[in-house]
Amino acid sequence: MKIKFVEIQNFRKLKSVRIDLSDDKTIFVGANNSGKTTAVVALRKFLIEQKHFDVNDFTITNWRKINAIGKIWEEKADSTHEMIEWESMLPALDIWLDVDKSEIHYVQHLLPTLDWNGGLLGVRLRLEPTKLEDIKAEYVTLRQQSGEVLKAANKNVPLWPTTMKDFLERGFSSKFRVRSYILDPDKLKTPKNGVAQPQLLAPNIEASEDNPFSGLIRIDEINAQRGFSDAGNNGDSSDDGGAEPSKRSDKRKLGDQVRSYFDKHLNPSDMPEGADIDALEALYHAQNTFNGRLESSLAAPLNEIQGLGYPGISDPKVKISTLIKLTDGLNHASAFQYEIDQEAHLPEQYNGLGYQNLISMVFRLMSFRDAWMQVGKVEKKMASKPDAKGIPPLHLVLIEEPEAHLHVQVQQVFMRKAYDILRNHNDLGSNTTHITQMIVSTHSSHIAHECEFSCLRYFRRKPVETKGEAPTSTVINLSEVFGKNDETARFVARYLKAAHCDLFFADAAILIEGAAERMLLPHFIRKNYPNLDHRYLTLLEVGGSHAHRFKPLIEHLGLATLIITDIDVRSGQTTSNPTLKGWLPKKENKDDLLKATMDDKTFVDKEASFSVRVVYQLPVNITLDTSKEATSITPNTFEDALLFANIEIFKNLEGDGLIKKFRTALAEQKTSQDLSTAILKDLKTGNKAEFALELLFHKDPQDFAVPYYIDEGLKWLEDQVTRHEDNAAKNDNKKVLEEEAA
Repeated sequence: MKIKFVEIQNFRKLKSVRIDLSDDKTIFVGANNSGKTTAVVALRKFLIEQKHFDVNDFTITNWRKINAIGKIWEEKADSTHEMIEWESMLPALDIWLDVDKSEIHYVQHLLPTLDWNGGLLGVRLRLEPTKLEDIKAEYVTLRQQSGEVLKAANKNVPLWPTTMKDFLERGFSSKFRVRSYILDPDKLKTPKNGVAQPQLLAPNIEASEDNPFSGLIRIDEINAQRGFSDAGNNGDSSDDGGAEPSKRSDKRKLGDQVRSYFDKHLNPSDMPEGADIDALEALYHAQNTFNGRLESSLAAPLNEIQGLGYPGISDPKVKISTLIKLTDGLNHASAFQYEIDQEAHLPEQYNGLGYQNLISMVFRLMSFRDAWMQVGKVEKKMASKPDAKGIPPLHLVLIEEPEAHLHVQVQQVFMRKAYDILRNHNDLGSNTTHITQMIVSTHSSHIAHECEFSCLRYFRRKPVETKGEAPTSTVINLSEVFGKNDETARFVARYLKAAHCDLFFADAAILIEGAAERMLLPHFIRKNYPNLDHRYLTLLEVGGSHAHRFKPLIEHLGLATLIITDIDVRSGQTTSNPTLKGWLPKKENKDDLLKATMDDKTFVDKEASFSVRVVYQLPVNITLDTSKEATSITPNTFEDALLFANIEIFKNLEGDGLIKKFRTALAEQKTSQDLSTAILKDLKTGNKAEFALELLFHKDPQDFAVPYYIDEGLKWLEDQVTRHEDNAAKNDNKKVLEEEAA
């Protein structure tokens, strides 16, 4: 049994998404504010903390419809209203299990029909009004009362509740609760353009308020470890040895966790076994010995107190009786120490925060595993419970941003070991009777790098077209790209593994030719393109011969992408650049490339709201002698394009290698054609990476003019990352003007 996928609806910015889960590890990646944490919080609240929902968990745009329902209630107070009015706006989580028919004894209560013979089973957990008529009656009454008060006072000020949202903010947990529904696998629909298509519930479907996953799934969680990962967050999960969703507590230090683990799994005083008797006997003798010593030592002062007398019926005597517990030896700050050498030890808080955090998370995973598998005393405790259901077949572990406080190497170590730790038990390992599924949300490219890319689930932000609308996201299953066993998929995966690429967390991507662009482009952006400078951009040095191989990935990510490549026109006046021939603008002849329009060089996906543009060298006018007219010249590479855009600088620029050759060519060549020929010859033998380093050494890169074709591309990309904000502002202003005119 395993969770095949989940669908989240109307929860914050996740309006309607499907998230496929891998058999073992699933990694949530995406740019900042793309919904990764939202997905983890949705799983936490629906599966662990069902009493911790509040009004802010609704998708913002849905409050307009809910507030509109409130207005209708006021206008038609005597009418009856049904749940169907709310269904399209209620937060919900659909869990779809893939269950073998041999496991039917676990899921009998989830079967949609008696003829089910294995496969998918679905359950919807939905947050909905507890009693709709009661909510309506209370809301209408309060609104009428506030209206009467204002009318009597002849005032026009806002009084609570001003809207339905305002009303529900107070006492929300008493007005809403989570109910579960059995779904029909035959009505399952495939997502469209990344948007899930959840099935509608039948009008007469029965709801349940019991936990449908009791005895099926054990759920544990490690949160973001920052104390403010989510509003109302109480800390990290702990466990009571049961099969239910675990309780949560804030145990960050290893010492706290070891004490908790000892008390649950190993404490000799709790359901003692034969091996525990020796320890308990030693503790009994130690306690009696200590009591005797205390009595003899304190006899004098206690007798003195006794001599004072005590008014009353009798004079009770003071007696000392100590109580020593085995856990007392662990209840002090120095119980856990790090050994420097045989004579030097330090308490655990003196170690580095990253190392503490790593040990803490690893021990927590061990504790989760052992509580699930009922290691030690937990097994006896569970056996003594009349309603015990045994070990659940599925263990779901949520880990949020494990990179917090971990340096790069430790992040990689953690991801390599985490799942193995969760399976390190004699009854687990490769055994499929009990399944562990681990979900990790991260902002770290190093963590993503340690996993198979087919395990990645990419959260993509959808643009906001109108100001005031809620930003929403879709989720892309990257196994559709990396799961394919073809040369392109293998190449891209190998490249990203080698480059530690942060493509999965970027706001936009720039594909470039070589080292010179990689070193100089950030300086150009910092000086000339402020709306790009504060964005999270990723630069991929892939060359024109390989850029086109990223096409499937870029289109799946829906990421605004600029391709800066070389026209690479050689003999015969045709390009040798596969990107220009096969991706954009799909032209080969030099004349056709030079005549290509902006539309020819741009791919626009209206459904996913993203674009890709290619830019390459175009003819520019240069002046070799100020007394002569400018002449046209077409560069072939970034290096000669930079030269032609900054001729006066290169005439006197110090440096060796290509810089010296360029300086010599400018001094000796009298025509643009001769200069182009000389520069092309120099580039064939010159070192381009060394050229960029020499430029950085001898000149501030921000002093250079940006080559025309690169300037065109960066201005386009700047527009792409800001255009939805601008459109939102324009649409909002238009709406204001229309409202004022009305």
